[in-house]
Amino acid sequence: MKQYPVIFLWVMFVLTAISCNRNSITRIMKSKDVEYKYRKGEQFYASKKYTKAQLIFEDLFPLLRNDARFEDLYYKYAYCAYYMQDYLNAENLFKGFLDVFPKSTKAAEIDYMRAYSYYKQSPGVELDQTATEKTIGFMQAHVNNYPESAHMEEAMDIISRCYNKLERKEKLAAELYFRIESFRASAIAFTQLLNHYPQSESADQYKLMIIRSYYEYATRSVVSKQEERYEKAMTEYYDFVDRFPESKLLPEAQKYFQLSQNNLKAIKNEQTNQKS
Repeated sequence: MKQYPVIFLWVMFVLTAISCNRNSITRIMKSKDVEYKYRKGEQFYASKKYTKAQLIFEDLFPLLRNDARFEDLYYKYAYCAYYMQDYLNAENLFKGFLDVFPKSTKAAEIDYMRAYSYYKQSPGVELDQTATEKTIGFMQAHVNNYPESAHMEEAMDIISRCYNKLERKEKLAAELYFRIESFRASAIAFTQLLNHYPQSESADQYKLMIIRSYYEYATRSVVSKQEERYEKAMTEYYDFVDRFPESKLLPEAQKYFQLSQNNLKAIKNEQTNQKS
């Protein structure tokens, strides 16, 4: 009898298994027996074989549209996309479920999952945050529309995390302006950041950066513009003291105020001497 190497036998076994597996799903998809297909789809879903379950459920859509099981079929079909990490498609399917079954007992759950699918698409802080902004909108709508939601605490936590991510993105942009010495843009960016997130734990830091930005902007300006720009840095300092009188950053803010004041006095003295 001819002897085959063990590795050859193993490769043949794997190829045979793959072939049988492929033929199995093909046979199911070609079957005209709706109940058989439905049963196999349920089995695949229960065993977390979501790719196969999704194929079968999709094939059953037009066949079970008027069946009492259609809601459950749609529900599991949407979750297949979610479990396969196809979050964009999952969001569309969860939305479709709500459109078709707005009064479903699962409506609150699916509404949350639609918002959560957006959250799963939220990218790193350095990238476009459209999905993050949409997450906030949909999570807030969920909180408003389903005050008894089982996901209320999670939704509020995700909203907070999304706001933190948007804040970090704005902060990175403002810090970049400062690093490249575009100080006027830096001052404007930090001002907007503070206006958007006035309750932030870093609010006093943002205010300090506004003072620093205007101070650096003034020092690099032509002499005729320096006076008004140092005064702007000093005005921002007064606002800092009003808003954050207990801040640990107050000494540093005072330093830039004093520097601005001294430079301003020097400019005025120079102007007086020139007039003499």
